Amino acid sequence: MTMNRRRVTTALVGLLIGLFGSLLAAAPASAHAALVGSDPAANSVVPDAPNRVTLKFSESVQLIAGKIRVLAPDGSRADQGDPTVSGAEVTIPLRPAGARGTYLITYRVTSADSHPVAGTITYSVGAPSTPPADGGDASVTVDPLVKALIPVGKYLGYAGLVLLVGPVLVLALLWPHRLDRRGPGRLVWTGIGLVAGSTLLGLWLQAPYTLGTGLFDVTVSDVREVLGSTFGAVMLVRLGVVTAAAFLLRPLLDGPGGGESRLDLALLGVLGVAALATWPLTGHPTASPVAGVSVVIDALHLGAMAVWVGGLVMLFGFLLPRATGRELGAILPIWSRWAMTAVGVLVFAGVVQALIEVSDFDGLISSTYGRMILAKIGLAALVIGVAAFSRKLVGKRADDDSPGPLRRIVAAELAIIVVILGVTSFLVQEPPPRTVEAAETGSTSTTVEQTLTSKSMSMQVSIYPATVGNNSIHLYAYTLDSKPLPVVEWKATAALPSKGIEAIEIPLLRITDFHAIGDIGLPQAGEWTFKFTARTSEIDQETLTMTAKIS
Repeated sequence: MTMNRRRVTTALVGLLIGLFGSLLAAAPASAHAALVGSDPAANSVVPDAPNRVTLKFSESVQLIAGKIRVLAPDGSRADQGDPTVSGAEVTIPLRPAGARGTYLITYRVTSADSHPVAGTITYSVGAPSTPPADGGDASVTVDPLVKALIPVGKYLGYAGLVLLVGPVLVLALLWPHRLDRRGPGRLVWTGIGLVAGSTLLGLWLQAPYTLGTGLFDVTVSDVREVLGSTFGAVMLVRLGVVTAAAFLLRPLLDGPGGGESRLDLALLGVLGVAALATWPLTGHPTASPVAGVSVVIDALHLGAMAVWVGGLVMLFGFLLPRATGRELGAILPIWSRWAMTAVGVLVFAGVVQALIEVSDFDGLISSTYGRMILAKIGLAALVIGVAAFSRKLVGKRADDDSPGPLRRIVAAELAIIVVILGVTSFLVQEPPPRTVEAAETGSTSTTVEQTLTSKSMSMQVSIYPATVGNNSIHLYAYTLDSKPLPVVEWKATAALPSKGIEAIEIPLLRITDFHAIGDIGLPQAGEWTFKFTARTSEIDQETLTMTAKIS
């Protein structure tokens, strides 16, 4: 009989590891920060070399030492000193008196959800030139072994949480005094070991993950930098909480009656809440538009899952096979209420998370992420139906009834969990609509950039944001060999013939000999016609025409 119980326990542990492996095998997921703007703007031409470059992201980021560079047209380093970050804005100081030509910015930072984000942009001083060769991390490269181990560490941690939370609650509040606690105790110690081990593994893997290096290329300074980050601080808190919980759990796990006190149980409850909070604090909820709400909701979702699934493991593996009919008659109604509450919290938290990530009905229907949410809702409804039937069966059973039918229902609930987690394993691979929208907004610029050429001059035109309403216009005049061309007087007009809008004069202000700026309010969308006249002497002038789509 003991051997059978060991086999059941081993099988359950393996099932949980497999389940949470499918849940997290897709990690790292796709919800990262996106570059939404820069100063100078990407692909823009500025008349004078700036003294700094500013990068603006869709969420707060953290710097990675040595991973932000600005290269001058000749390939030398144009940045000087260390970049600084304030929330979602990174400032890079530059060397004074930069040369004319195209500059390359390469960046690699860590987003609020602990994932690395990398890319490159260019800007030009005076006139464009051939960009320098990429000297940084233009893409998020991750060592294959590191990439494979990250989800392993994550699913072991989640499996450990289930084996820790649910069994501890059952042992503290529902376990019959006459029954031996060694079997459930081994389950709890396994959970503690999995959580602690996955935390240490996560701390180690974060260094090569963010730096793009190999698993064994990590230095002491790399680990120190991880420990000094928000991710490292939260993971250290998790490790400390689990260690403290291990000491407090000894009385609960020792002996048939346990020796725990109410104070120990209260402290365990506080530690449990603190531990649950560490998961959303190192993940996507911190990047949510309403981060505080998302963190709380995600912790509730995780806690309800751990209570429900961990309790089912205890019920299926230990209580139903070993408790008497009288004991089950007292335990099952209480557990039934726990399960219904946990499922209710799961559904509530899931709906709130979906509303935050999807935000509108169209996103729920038209996106893959939204359709998977709908599939999970259907499966959750099925679970609620099974749980309701289970409660009905618990209410009708007699003290001497066989627990067989109830074990089959518990097995059915676990089977549905397998399906739900299977859907979730695909869901975490899909970026939510809000993330896709932020990335598209960041990568798509509405600025119109055109270079107009005549027989005697070249004119670069920049219209921002090229949308209905107020727009800024920058004009730069060059000779045909790309040297600044002094302009004595500038004139410009804008017209929309298709809508009957005649030419509107654009007031221009001469900033330098070859650079002028102006502002104009464009009342309607359409293909606007712009005319620019540059007088370079008493008798010489050129008029150039272009069309630009205003949205």
